[in-house]
Amino acid sequence: MTSSLSAQWDAAREIRSILLRFVAFAILLANLLLGGNEGAERTHFIVVISYFIISVASVATARFLPSLSWLKTLFVVLDALLVALILYAHILGGPVTENHNLTTTSLVVAFILLNHVGLKQDRRLVLVFSGIVLGSWVAMLAITAARHHTADAMSLLAAFFNQDLGLTVSFGFTAFAIYLLARDHDRTRQEALRADKRRLNLSRFFSPLVVADLQDGGSNLDLERRNAAVMFVDLRDFTSFAETAPARELALVLAEYRHLVSGTIFQHGGTVDKFIGDGVMAVFGQPKPTENDADRALACALDLVDALNDWKNHSMLNGYPALNAGIGLHYGTVVGGVLDSGCHSEFTVIGDAVNVAQRLETLAKSLDAPLVVSSALMARLQNPVPSALWIPQSSVPLPGRRHPIDVWYLRREAGLNPADDNSGYETGDIQTALQRSSFQSSPPGPTVCTG
Repeated sequence: MTSSLSAQWDAAREIRSILLRFVAFAILLANLLLGGNEGAERTHFIVVISYFIISVASVATARFLPSLSWLKTLFVVLDALLVALILYAHILGGPVTENHNLTTTSLVVAFILLNHVGLKQDRRLVLVFSGIVLGSWVAMLAITAARHHTADAMSLLAAFFNQDLGLTVSFGFTAFAIYLLARDHDRTRQEALRADKRRLNLSRFFSPLVVADLQDGGSNLDLERRNAAVMFVDLRDFTSFAETAPARELALVLAEYRHLVSGTIFQHGGTVDKFIGDGVMAVFGQPKPTENDADRALACALDLVDALNDWKNHSMLNGYPALNAGIGLHYGTVVGGVLDSGCHSEFTVIGDAVNVAQRLETLAKSLDAPLVVSSALMARLQNPVPSALWIPQSSVPLPGRRHPIDVWYLRREAGLNPADDNSGYETGDIQTALQRSSFQSSPPGPTVCTG
């Protein structure tokens, strides 16, 4: 989107640049044909022809060779030299006369071409053009003063500090103003590019609902304790598959799996904390907790059960390995924010809730369950527990944890759609992902997954 808008802006700017060149050429040609260049007709003719050739070459270069920046500088230098010729062509091309004042045509062309350079929004080119024109202008004023002064030094100063010098100063102030505009544009453009790059990086891991908060920064990035739902997703037997699979096939399977999981997480407003091989850690309530974090996390987990089962069946039909997945989901207190570790900082969550969620995902493997949810998360639901083949189990010990916890888990078949399995389950025991998501208090945002 950003590149498209930038291309449109560049195209519009190029059109305006061509129009300004056409206007300047029309003025020069009219001045030549109407005879407003007494004593310097030959010089003006050379200027008109040269400017026409330069204009054609400049437009062609911008159209077909936009990456050659040195050519842009060359054309700006040539334009500046032509302006210097136009300003005082009667001095260079004719005899010494009493009238050395600037013509209206020369002034108009000088300011038009200054604006033409300003349209490029490159402060370096503005400096090059205005520097050459001002230097030549002052030199011409000095030559004019030298031709008219007498032996008296005061007459030399009087001849130099005249009306033409005031016009020179006006041109200089205009050039300075255009330079400031080009500098501000350059800074704004760089800041916009950095902001867009940060947004793209954030959108790889966070839902669009929270990217804006992270871009604003502030307290949301500081380490603090908050309640959150933590989810771990892992593929079964992926290590065995990775040992023998061709690199291209391995990359394809892993990319599809990550795209599917992260897209579903983003759809429910969660954040992808990290990818760990075939494992995915997600958080609901980071960077800012909400009342329905548990509801969104459970809805996401149930959708993933169906989506990953469909993906497994699709892989089987296409000759890829059928990999089951296990999900662990827990709700508790975490410490979330930017964790500074010297050379590498990480925006993540840590704490006992993270460890419990990871162990629940491991427990899912021993229970042969696609999903294991702690009773702590079930207790935080704002809406009724979604209908599914839930199996409660009390006092389940977890490795490395002193106290057992109560869990709810699904049987492996619970991930199937009713149309695919009519093994005697009661109507309503198994719902589709769309039906289950209807219990949320607010609809999820659109799925966005980049990178």
